[in-house]
Amino acid sequence: MTGPNFRRATPGDAEAIHALLCDLARQDGAQMRGSAAALRRYGFGAHPLFQAVLAEQSGTVTGLVLFFPEYSTLRGCPGVFVQDLYVAAPARGQGLGRKLLAQAMDAGLAWGAAYLALMVDRSNARARVFYDRCGFVGRGDYDTLVLDGPGLAALGGA
Repeated sequence: MTGPNFRRATPGDAEAIHALLCDLARQDGAQMRGSAAALRRYGFGAHPLFQAVLAEQSGTVTGLVLFFPEYSTLRGCPGVFVQDLYVAAPARGQGLGRKLLAQAMDAGLAWGAAYLALMVDRSNARARVFYDRCGFVGRGDYDTLVLDGPGLAALGGA
């Protein structure tokens, strides 16, 4: 297998991105509700909501980092929020995850990013070890909360 090649994702990569995200969802015991069409629409339209970098080896997409800007009022600066980081099982252990994170940070320099943030499933011990080795630390006692479905409808105005 040749060394990895990193490149920004294009609309034509939506199916490959979706396939990797489906693998990630299966690995996490989750159900993927999004589609390749949604990725194409929201990531590559007139107002893209995310960016993605793909890792390729021998012509096969083996990894993905999907990210977007965030702003920290406490830090007083912008950062990069990594929504998804995934390396296919056969390509693990080669440093691709760390290199994909570096690619996301490099892209974030365009908006002045000074940090990386992400979430990790509490039950994913392997990922936690990886992020610990990279130097990630918790955001204090904060939990990520989500409002959707009936709760969002009851909020009104949206």
